[in-house]
Amino acid sequence: MSASLASFAYELGLLKRVRRSGWWHAGVRDPESVGEHSLRAAQLAALIAAEEGASPERAAFLALWHDTQETRTGDLPLTAVGYLRKPEPREITADQTAALPDRSRSLVRDAVDEYETRESAEAWCAKDADKLEMLLQALEYRDIGVRPVDEWIDSAQKGLTTETAKRIAEAALTLSPLSWRDR
Repeated sequence: MSASLASFAYELGLLKRVRRSGWWHAGVRDPESVGEHSLRAAQLAALIAAEEGASPERAAFLALWHDTQETRTGDLPLTAVGYLRKPEPREITADQTAALPDRSRSLVRDAVDEYETRESAEAWCAKDADKLEMLLQALEYRDIGVRPVDEWIDSAQKGLTTETAKRIAEAALTLSPLSWRDR
């Protein structure tokens, strides 16, 4: 039991090294890792859920697990979709967690399933957080001189569903990424 949890913990550590590969197309030489993306997505999910009247804890938890499958596939850029079958996250999660103790296995599988089915308010908040995090990252990259990021910004905005996430995105478009220093 402990060995399977430790082994899975090592696998999860890959998320700190797996880079968000789509940004290479925009010229970002050292894009953020999937782990870095997931942290801010989880934080945003909690904030969005709080404002939407959903459970911040659950939304953040779902966002923490939403990209863990990328330890097995890497981060596939949008351009790969035409050439590869999109991996089913629940299948990958089932493989990743097969050796875990029952409670841990169920915990992770249930979180990924809830995120993927989007049948809860928390899942929608987590999905919006994923998109919103990408939008913020694009704006941060643009602020340091990476210019071809408009498609990421547009795609993220179009994918938002909650009113809170839409309002945050609109505000972010008008602010400097360093605006927090003025508060």
